[in-house]
Amino acid sequence: MGRAFEFRKERKLKRWGHMAKTFTKIGKEITIAVKQGGPDVTGNSRLRALMAEARSENMPKENIERAIKKALEKNQGDFKEVVFEGYGPHGIAFLVETATDNNTRTVANVRSYFTKCGGSLGTSGSVSFMFDHKCVFKIKDREGLDIEELQLELCDCDDDPEVFTEELEDEDGNVTKNIVIYGDYSSYGAIQKFIEDNGYELVSGGFERIPNVDLKEVTPEQATTLEKLTNLLEDDDDVTAVYNTMKPLA
Repeated sequence: MGRAFEFRKERKLKRWGHMAKTFTKIGKEITIAVKQGGPDVTGNSRLRALMAEARSENMPKENIERAIKKALEKNQGDFKEVVFEGYGPHGIAFLVETATDNNTRTVANVRSYFTKCGGSLGTSGSVSFMFDHKCVFKIKDREGLDIEELQLELCDCDDDPEVFTEELEDEDGNVTKNIVIYGDYSSYGAIQKFIEDNGYELVSGGFERIPNVDLKEVTPEQATTLEKLTNLLEDDDDVTAVYNTMKPLA
């Protein structure tokens, strides 16, 4: 298993706290994808992946249509994807991804969260080198699927793909098994084409930042402050993802 698998296993990435937050996040990403590549899913691979994710999250059809319509309105301001970098308390690096239509507001909010928790917002490039930008896809597991064989086949799309199984259990105890595929950022289109050409059911497709440095150990008291900063950032409507270099407590 590679770094991406270990990162997911150790960090236990938080899911969005409630359904409305999830829909807001996907809706913004759909709007951005339509503005960048148009509303036709046939020629817009990013939009196709987001539509699949919306379906897997049971996002209402009207929410999807609203996000697409917003992108096509001439008087609608553009959402821009902006990445913020900084250090939280105790020397933990943070990388924050946002989608905003008001960068002044977003900068002020993000800076205030860092300041409130004893951290500081940094300049571009101050911590991004500590993270690898990866594309990540989830597909439905299917009978007879061989993980090692799939990984070998994906080598035609990416130099060093990582493939592993992820099991998710809902509140009723039902287990869903997905196959998770990690590749280089630039391999997004090739991997998605492979998935679609080979008839796999796409659950989601997107990007993640994987730390390429050793995660830093912290005390329970330090972790509490760092969690406060993480929660403040994640609760902001403009923030789509938060990554850091803290090693989770056992």
